[in-house]
Amino acid sequence: MPLFQYKAVNKKGKIKTGSMDAANLADLEQRLLRMGDDLITGSIKNERLVLFGLHRVQRIDLINFCFHMEQLNRAGVPILGALADMRDSIENTRLREVVAGLIDEVEGGKTLSAAMADHPAVFDSLFVNLIRAGEATGQLAEVFDSLTKTIKWQDELASSTKKLLMFPAFVGTVVLGVTFFLMVYLVPQLVGFIKGMGHKLPFHTLALMAVSNFCIHYWYTIIVVPPAIFFGIKMLAANNPKVRYSLDDYKLRVWLIGPILKRIILSRFTNFFAMMYAAGIPILQCLEISEGIVDNLVIKDGLKQAGENIAEGVSISGSFENTGLFPPLVVRMLKVGETTGEIDKAMLNVSYFYNRDVKEMIDKVQSMIEPVMTIILGAILGWVMLSVLGPIYDTISKIKM
Repeated sequence: MPLFQYKAVNKKGKIKTGSMDAANLADLEQRLLRMGDDLITGSIKNERLVLFGLHRVQRIDLINFCFHMEQLNRAGVPILGALADMRDSIENTRLREVVAGLIDEVEGGKTLSAAMADHPAVFDSLFVNLIRAGEATGQLAEVFDSLTKTIKWQDELASSTKKLLMFPAFVGTVVLGVTFFLMVYLVPQLVGFIKGMGHKLPFHTLALMAVSNFCIHYWYTIIVVPPAIFFGIKMLAANNPKVRYSLDDYKLRVWLIGPILKRIILSRFTNFFAMMYAAGIPILQCLEISEGIVDNLVIKDGLKQAGENIAEGVSISGSFENTGLFPPLVVRMLKVGETTGEIDKAMLNVSYFYNRDVKEMIDKVQSMIEPVMTIILGAILGWVMLSVLGPIYDTISKIKM
Protein backbone atom coordinates (compact mmCIF):
# COMPACT_ATOMS: atom_id res chain seq x y z
CA MET A 1 0.00 0.00 0.00
CA PRO A 2 1.62 3.31 -1.06
CA LEU A 3 2.24 6.22 1.27
CA PHE A 4 0.53 9.48 0.32
CA GLN A 5 1.52 12.99 1.30
CA TYR A 6 -1.56 15.15 1.61
CA LYS A 7 -2.91 18.60 2.39
CA ALA A 8 -6.31 18.74 4.05
CA VAL A 9 -8.62 21.13 5.89
CA ASN A 10 -10.45 20.30 9.11
CA LYS A 11 -13.92 21.39 10.25
CA LYS A 12 -12.53 24.60 11.75
CA GLY A 13 -10.98 25.59 8.40
CA LYS A 14 -7.41 24.94 9.53
CA ILE A 15 -5.01 23.64 6.87
CA LYS A 16 -2.98 20.59 7.87
CA THR A 17 -0.41 18.43 6.10
CA GLY A 18 0.76 14.89 6.73
CA SER A 19 1.21 11.43 5.26
CA MET A 20 -1.01 8.35 5.26
CA ASP A 21 -1.13 4.87 3.73
CA ALA A 22 -3.91 4.44 1.19
CA ALA A 23 -4.72 2.31 -1.84
CA ASN A 24 -5.39 5.39 -4.00
CA LEU A 25 -6.54 9.00 -3.80
CA ALA A 26 -10.19 7.99 -3.33
CA ASP A 27 -9.21 5.72 -0.45
CA LEU A 28 -7.09 8.55 1.00
CA GLU A 29 -10.06 10.91 0.83
CA GLN A 30 -12.35 8.44 2.61
CA ARG A 31 -9.81 7.87 5.38
CA LEU A 32 -9.39 11.57 5.95
CA LEU A 33 -13.16 12.04 6.07
CA ARG A 34 -13.37 9.50 8.88
CA MET A 35 -10.82 11.63 10.76
CA GLY A 36 -12.92 14.77 10.17
CA ASP A 37 -10.71 16.25 7.43
CA ASP A 38 -11.39 17.14 3.78
CA LEU A 39 -8.68 16.32 1.24
CA ILE A 40 -7.24 19.22 -0.79
CA THR A 41 -4.28 17.62 -2.56
CA GLY A 42 -2.48 14.29 -2.28
CA SER A 43 0.47 12.55 -3.92
CA ILE A 44 2.48 9.36 -3.41
CA LYS A 45 5.52 9.79 -1.19
CA ASN A 46 8.46 7.48 -0.46
CA GLU A 47 7.99 6.09 3.05
CA ARG A 48 11.73 6.21 3.69
CA LEU A 49 11.55 9.99 3.82
CA VAL A 50 9.09 9.77 6.69
CA LEU A 51 11.47 7.63 8.71
CA PHE A 52 13.93 10.52 8.90
CA GLY A 53 11.27 13.14 9.60
CA LEU A 54 9.98 14.67 12.78
CA HIS A 55 7.02 12.25 13.02
CA ARG A 56 8.98 9.02 13.03
CA VAL A 57 7.43 6.26 15.14
CA GLN A 58 9.83 5.73 18.03
CA ARG A 59 10.06 3.02 20.66
CA ILE A 60 8.25 5.09 23.26
CA ASP A 61 5.29 5.40 20.85
CA LEU A 62 5.19 1.62 20.34
CA ILE A 63 5.47 1.06 24.10
CA ASN A 64 2.44 3.28 24.72
CA PHE A 65 0.56 1.64 21.83
CA CYS A 66 1.17 -1.90 23.15
CA PHE A 67 0.39 -0.92 26.76
CA HIS A 68 -2.94 0.67 25.88
CA MET A 69 -3.91 -2.17 23.53
CA GLU A 70 -3.11 -4.70 26.28
CA GLN A 71 -5.19 -2.81 28.83
CA LEU A 72 -8.17 -2.32 26.51
CA ASN A 73 -8.05 -5.94 25.36
CA ARG A 74 -8.07 -7.21 28.95
CA ALA A 75 -11.02 -4.94 29.66
CA GLY A 76 -12.96 -6.69 26.89
CA VAL A 77 -12.92 -3.79 24.40
CA PRO A 78 -13.16 -5.11 20.79
CA ILE A 79 -10.13 -4.62 18.53
CA LEU A 80 -11.82 -1.97 16.39
CA GLY A 81 -12.94 -0.05 19.45
CA ALA A 82 -9.46 -0.24 20.99
CA LEU A 83 -7.86 0.97 17.76
CA ALA A 84 -10.37 3.82 17.49
CA ASP A 85 -9.57 4.91 21.05
CA MET A 86 -5.87 4.74 20.23
CA ARG A 87 -6.32 6.78 17.05
CA ASP A 88 -8.04 9.56 18.99
CA SER A 89 -5.43 9.67 21.77
CA ILE A 90 -2.09 9.18 19.97
CA GLU A 91 0.02 12.34 19.73
CA ASN A 92 2.47 11.03 17.12
CA THR A 93 1.03 12.02 13.73
CA ARG A 94 2.63 9.15 11.83
CA LEU A 95 1.43 6.46 14.25
CA ARG A 96 -2.07 7.97 14.35
CA GLU A 97 -2.28 7.71 10.56
CA VAL A 98 -1.03 4.11 10.68
CA VAL A 99 -3.65 3.21 13.30
CA ALA A 100 -6.32 4.85 11.14
CA GLY A 101 -5.15 2.62 8.29
CA LEU A 102 -5.33 -0.45 10.56
CA ILE A 103 -8.96 0.38 11.39
CA ASP A 104 -9.90 0.59 7.71
CA GLU A 105 -8.14 -2.69 6.89
CA VAL A 106 -9.64 -4.57 9.85
CA GLU A 107 -13.09 -3.23 8.91
CA GLY A 108 -12.39 -4.54 5.40
CA GLY A 109 -12.01 -8.09 6.72
CA LYS A 110 -8.29 -8.39 7.51
CA THR A 111 -6.94 -9.69 10.80
CA LEU A 112 -4.95 -7.29 12.96
CA SER A 113 -1.69 -9.08 12.20
CA ALA A 114 -2.34 -9.00 8.44
CA ALA A 115 -3.14 -5.28 8.64
CA MET A 116 0.06 -4.64 10.61
CA ALA A 117 2.07 -6.57 8.01
CA ASP A 118 1.17 -3.82 5.50
CA HIS A 119 3.18 -1.36 7.62
CA PRO A 120 6.65 -2.96 7.91
CA ALA A 121 8.32 0.36 8.70
CA VAL A 122 6.34 0.50 11.97
CA PHE A 123 5.62 -3.16 12.80
CA ASP A 124 8.52 -5.50 12.00
CA SER A 125 8.21 -9.23 11.23
CA LEU A 126 8.68 -10.16 14.90
CA PHE A 127 5.84 -7.86 15.97
CA VAL A 128 3.51 -9.20 13.28
CA ASN A 129 4.29 -12.86 13.99
CA LEU A 130 3.70 -12.43 17.71
CA ILE A 131 0.35 -10.72 17.11
CA ARG A 132 -0.58 -13.53 14.70
CA ALA A 133 0.31 -16.11 17.37
CA GLY A 134 -1.72 -14.18 19.95
CA GLU A 135 -4.74 -14.17 17.64
CA ALA A 136 -4.42 -17.91 17.05
CA THR A 137 -4.12 -18.78 20.75
CA GLY A 138 -6.56 -16.17 22.07
CA GLN A 139 -3.80 -14.59 24.18
CA LEU A 140 -3.57 -11.22 22.45
CA ALA A 141 -3.46 -9.29 25.75
CA GLU A 142 -0.54 -11.42 26.97
CA VAL A 143 1.31 -10.83 23.68
CA PHE A 144 0.85 -7.06 23.92
CA ASP A 145 2.08 -7.21 27.52
CA SER A 146 5.17 -9.16 26.42
CA LEU A 147 5.79 -6.68 23.59
CA THR A 148 5.56 -3.77 26.03
CA LYS A 149 8.19 -5.30 28.31
CA THR A 150 10.39 -6.36 25.41
CA ILE A 151 10.40 -2.96 23.69
CA LYS A 152 11.22 -1.33 27.04
CA TRP A 153 14.08 -3.79 27.49
CA GLN A 154 15.20 -3.18 23.90
CA ASP A 155 15.22 0.57 24.54
CA GLU A 156 17.38 0.09 27.64
CA LEU A 157 19.71 -2.19 25.67
CA ALA A 158 20.03 0.38 22.88
CA SER A 159 20.79 3.02 25.49
CA SER A 160 23.54 0.80 26.95
CA THR A 161 25.01 0.27 23.48
CA LYS A 162 25.07 4.02 22.82
CA LYS A 163 26.59 4.56 26.23
CA LEU A 164 29.33 2.07 25.37
CA LEU A 165 30.19 3.64 22.02
CA MET A 166 29.53 7.34 22.58
CA PHE A 167 31.67 7.88 25.68
CA PRO A 168 34.93 6.57 24.15
CA ALA A 169 34.16 8.50 20.95
CA PHE A 170 33.66 11.72 22.92
CA VAL A 171 36.78 11.32 25.04
CA GLY A 172 38.82 10.29 21.99
CA THR A 173 37.61 13.37 20.09
CA VAL A 174 38.67 15.60 22.99
CA VAL A 175 42.13 14.01 23.11
CA LEU A 176 42.54 14.37 19.34
CA GLY A 177 41.37 17.99 19.53
CA VAL A 178 43.89 18.84 22.25
CA THR A 179 46.65 17.08 20.31
CA PHE A 180 45.77 18.92 17.11
CA PHE A 181 45.83 22.26 18.97
CA LEU A 182 49.27 21.50 20.39
CA MET A 183 50.68 20.50 17.02
CA VAL A 184 49.21 23.39 15.02
CA TYR A 185 49.44 26.30 17.47
CA LEU A 186 51.75 25.67 20.44
CA VAL A 187 54.54 23.49 19.03
CA PRO A 188 55.39 25.77 16.02
CA GLN A 189 56.00 28.69 18.39
CA LEU A 190 58.28 26.63 20.63
CA VAL A 191 60.09 25.01 17.71
CA GLY A 192 61.00 28.41 16.29
CA PHE A 193 62.72 29.23 19.58
CA ILE A 194 64.52 25.87 19.68
CA LYS A 195 65.83 26.21 16.11
CA GLY A 196 67.31 29.60 17.03
CA MET A 197 69.64 27.92 19.52
CA GLY A 198 71.64 26.35 16.71
CA HIS A 199 72.20 23.01 18.46
CA LYS A 200 71.76 19.53 17.08
CA LEU A 201 68.24 18.39 17.94
CA PRO A 202 67.45 14.92 19.35
CA PHE A 203 65.31 12.44 17.43
CA HIS A 204 62.17 12.91 19.53
CA THR A 205 62.30 16.67 18.91
CA LEU A 206 62.73 16.14 15.16
CA ALA A 207 59.79 13.69 15.22
CA LEU A 208 57.65 16.29 17.02
CA MET A 209 58.56 18.91 14.42
CA ALA A 210 57.70 16.50 11.59
CA VAL A 211 54.28 15.69 13.09
CA SER A 212 53.61 19.38 13.67
CA ASN A 213 54.53 20.27 10.06
CA PHE A 214 52.26 17.51 8.77
CA CYS A 215 49.32 18.81 10.86
CA ILE A 216 49.92 22.36 9.62
CA HIS A 217 50.35 21.64 5.92
CA TYR A 218 48.17 18.53 5.49
CA TRP A 219 45.46 19.15 8.12
CA TYR A 220 42.74 18.41 5.57
CA THR A 221 43.88 14.78 5.27
CA ILE A 222 43.25 14.30 9.00
CA ILE A 223 39.68 15.52 8.51
CA VAL A 224 38.92 13.83 5.18
CA VAL A 225 40.77 10.47 5.25
CA PRO A 226 39.20 8.81 8.37
CA PRO A 227 35.56 9.46 7.26
CA ALA A 228 36.48 8.40 3.70
CA ILE A 229 37.93 5.12 4.99
CA PHE A 230 34.89 4.56 7.24
CA PHE A 231 32.30 5.12 4.50
CA GLY A 232 34.44 3.23 1.96
CA ILE A 233 34.51 0.14 4.17
CA LYS A 234 30.78 0.52 4.86
CA MET A 235 29.93 0.66 1.14
CA LEU A 236 32.26 -2.25 0.38
CA ALA A 237 30.65 -4.33 3.13
CA ALA A 238 27.17 -3.47 1.82
CA ASN A 239 28.05 -4.74 -1.68
CA ASN A 240 30.32 -7.68 -0.80
CA PRO A 241 29.03 -10.41 1.56
CA LYS A 242 32.57 -11.73 2.22
CA VAL A 243 33.75 -8.30 3.36
CA ARG A 244 30.60 -7.91 5.47
CA TYR A 245 31.20 -11.29 7.10
CA SER A 246 34.85 -10.46 7.85
CA LEU A 247 33.85 -7.07 9.25
CA ASP A 248 31.12 -8.60 11.46
CA ASP A 249 33.60 -11.22 12.66
CA TYR A 250 36.10 -8.47 13.51
CA LYS A 251 33.44 -6.54 15.44
CA LEU A 252 32.95 -9.56 17.69
CA ARG A 253 36.70 -9.97 18.27
CA VAL A 254 37.88 -6.37 18.74
CA TRP A 255 39.43 -5.76 22.15
CA LEU A 256 37.00 -4.87 24.98
CA ILE A 257 34.08 -3.79 22.78
CA GLY A 258 33.75 -6.99 20.73
CA PRO A 259 32.72 -9.35 23.59
CA ILE A 260 30.19 -6.77 24.79
CA LEU A 261 28.61 -6.40 21.35
CA LYS A 262 28.39 -10.20 21.05
CA ARG A 263 26.59 -10.44 24.37
CA ILE A 264 24.22 -7.62 23.42
CA ILE A 265 23.26 -9.40 20.18
CA LEU A 266 22.81 -12.77 21.90
CA SER A 267 20.83 -11.18 24.74
CA ARG A 268 18.47 -9.64 22.22
CA PHE A 269 18.13 -12.94 20.34
CA THR A 270 17.39 -15.06 23.43
CA ASN A 271 14.84 -12.56 24.73
CA PHE A 272 12.95 -12.45 21.44
CA PHE A 273 13.23 -16.22 20.99
CA ALA A 274 11.72 -16.80 24.44
CA MET A 275 8.85 -14.43 23.70
CA MET A 276 8.09 -16.06 20.34
CA TYR A 277 8.31 -19.59 21.73
CA ALA A 278 6.03 -18.70 24.67
CA ALA A 279 3.51 -17.29 22.16
CA GLY A 280 3.31 -20.69 20.45
CA ILE A 281 5.51 -20.09 17.41
CA PRO A 282 7.40 -23.28 16.36
CA ILE A 283 11.13 -23.43 17.14
CA LEU A 284 12.31 -23.47 13.52
CA GLN A 285 10.13 -20.47 12.70
CA CYS A 286 11.47 -18.70 15.80
CA LEU A 287 15.01 -19.21 14.54
CA GLU A 288 14.07 -18.10 11.04
CA ILE A 289 12.55 -14.87 12.36
CA SER A 290 15.56 -14.38 14.66
CA GLU A 291 17.92 -14.46 11.69
CA GLY A 292 16.23 -11.29 10.45
CA ILE A 293 16.55 -9.65 13.87
CA VAL A 294 20.27 -10.38 14.35
CA ASP A 295 22.33 -7.76 12.51
CA ASN A 296 25.55 -9.80 12.34
CA LEU A 297 26.34 -12.35 9.65
CA VAL A 298 28.52 -14.51 11.91
CA ILE A 299 25.79 -14.97 14.52
CA LYS A 300 23.15 -15.21 11.80
CA ASP A 301 25.05 -18.12 10.20
CA GLY A 302 25.34 -19.75 13.63
CA LEU A 303 21.57 -19.55 14.14
CA LYS A 304 21.00 -20.91 10.64
CA GLN A 305 23.32 -23.84 11.44
CA ALA A 306 21.42 -24.45 14.70
CA GLY A 307 18.12 -24.51 12.79
CA GLU A 308 19.49 -27.05 10.30
CA ASN A 309 20.73 -29.27 13.13
CA ILE A 310 17.36 -29.12 14.91
CA ALA A 311 15.60 -29.98 11.63
CA GLU A 312 17.87 -33.04 11.36
CA GLY A 313 16.87 -34.23 14.83
CA VAL A 314 19.65 -32.82 17.01
CA SER A 315 18.54 -31.51 20.41
CA ILE A 316 18.14 -27.77 20.91
CA SER A 317 20.97 -27.56 23.44
CA GLY A 318 23.22 -29.68 21.23
CA SER A 319 22.43 -27.52 18.19
CA PHE A 320 23.27 -24.31 20.02
CA GLU A 321 26.43 -25.90 21.44
CA ASN A 322 27.58 -26.80 17.92
CA THR A 323 27.42 -23.15 16.83
CA GLY A 324 30.25 -22.21 19.20
CA LEU A 325 28.44 -18.98 20.09
CA PHE A 326 27.20 -19.93 23.56
CA PRO A 327 29.33 -20.71 26.64
CA PRO A 328 28.88 -24.01 28.54
CA LEU A 329 26.75 -22.35 31.25
CA VAL A 330 24.19 -21.25 28.66
CA VAL A 331 24.13 -24.69 27.05
CA ARG A 332 23.47 -26.26 30.46
CA MET A 333 20.55 -23.84 30.97
CA LEU A 334 19.09 -24.98 27.65
CA LYS A 335 19.51 -28.63 28.61
CA VAL A 336 17.54 -27.98 31.79
CA GLY A 337 14.87 -26.21 29.73
CA GLU A 338 14.60 -29.21 27.41
CA THR A 339 14.29 -31.58 30.36
CA THR A 340 11.57 -29.57 32.07
CA GLY A 341 9.82 -28.59 28.82
CA GLU A 342 10.27 -24.89 29.57
CA ILE A 343 12.55 -23.70 26.79
CA ASP A 344 11.11 -20.19 26.98
CA LYS A 345 12.04 -19.81 30.66
CA ALA A 346 15.50 -21.21 29.96
CA MET A 347 15.96 -18.64 27.19
CA LEU A 348 14.79 -15.85 29.50
CA ASN A 349 17.39 -17.00 32.03
CA VAL A 350 20.03 -16.86 29.28
CA SER A 351 18.87 -13.38 28.32
CA TYR A 352 19.10 -12.29 31.97
CA PHE A 353 22.58 -13.80 32.20
CA TYR A 354 23.78 -11.89 29.14
CA ASN A 355 21.99 -8.67 30.10
CA ARG A 356 23.61 -8.62 33.53
CA ASP A 357 26.97 -9.48 31.97
CA VAL A 358 26.61 -6.61 29.48
CA LYS A 359 25.89 -4.04 32.20
CA GLU A 360 28.86 -5.20 34.27
CA MET A 361 31.22 -5.18 31.27
CA ILE A 362 30.08 -1.72 30.15
CA ASP A 363 30.73 -0.36 33.64
CA LYS A 364 34.20 -1.95 33.62
CA VAL A 365 35.06 -0.58 30.17
CA GLN A 366 33.89 2.91 31.10
CA SER A 367 35.91 2.80 34.31
CA MET A 368 38.97 1.87 32.21
CA ILE A 369 38.46 4.42 29.43
CA GLU A 370 39.01 7.55 31.52
CA PRO A 371 42.42 6.54 32.98
CA VAL A 372 43.56 5.15 29.61
CA MET A 373 42.67 8.41 27.84
CA THR A 374 44.36 10.36 30.65
CA ILE A 375 47.52 8.30 30.20
CA ILE A 376 47.46 8.86 26.42
CA LEU A 377 46.98 12.60 26.82
CA GLY A 378 49.69 12.71 29.50
CA ALA A 379 52.08 10.80 27.22
CA ILE A 380 51.46 13.27 24.39
CA LEU A 381 52.02 16.25 26.69
CA GLY A 382 55.13 14.56 28.12
CA TRP A 383 56.49 14.03 24.61
CA VAL A 384 55.90 17.69 23.75
CA MET A 385 57.50 18.94 26.96
CA LEU A 386 60.50 16.59 26.66
CA SER A 387 61.05 17.50 23.02
CA VAL A 388 60.90 21.24 23.79
CA LEU A 389 62.51 21.49 27.20
CA GLY A 390 65.22 18.91 26.51
CA PRO A 391 67.16 21.07 24.02
CA ILE A 392 66.63 24.14 26.24
CA TYR A 393 68.05 22.28 29.24
CA ASP A 394 71.05 21.11 27.19
CA THR A 395 71.74 24.68 26.11
CA ILE A 396 71.57 25.98 29.69
CA SER A 397 73.89 23.19 30.85
CA LYS A 398 76.49 24.10 28.24
CA ILE A 399 76.32 27.77 29.20
CA LYS A 400 77.10 26.91 32.83
CA MET A 401 80.14 24.87 31.83
